[in-house]
Amino acid sequence: MELSVYFKSIIDSDTAPVVICSNDDEIVYMNPAAVKRYAKRGGEKLVGSSLCACHNEKSNRMIAMVKQWFSKSPDNNRMFTFHNQKENKDVYMIALRDSDGTLIGYYEKHEYRTSETVEPYDGL
Repeated sequence: MELSVYFKSIIDSDTAPVVICSNDDEIVYMNPAAVKRYAKRGGEKLVGSSLCACHNEKSNRMIAMVKQWFSKSPDNNRMFTFHNQKENKDVYMIALRDSDGTLIGYYEKHEYRTSETVEPYDGL
């Protein structure tokens, strides 16, 4: 089985939204959590559109600056962008690279700080 099937399964099962963009800011993929989160903005219909259309001018400048930083070195792969107090999460931009280290795109990663409330292995 092709490894990409496993990677897609990992992204699709993540409860955090994942929006993957190409270098030219085209939304190329949204996992189910992202489709649900951005439903009021079009959800799945956002795939194929520009991420820039979803952000204000200041945010677009910041995205461009992070992409430029990603391009400076293959070691520049993760940038903290903000903390969302209401949802108690940190948000990052993550570089996507091909096998030779060339930047091919990026995605937004949400890391929630709220502790899990269910017991381990609950439901077994």
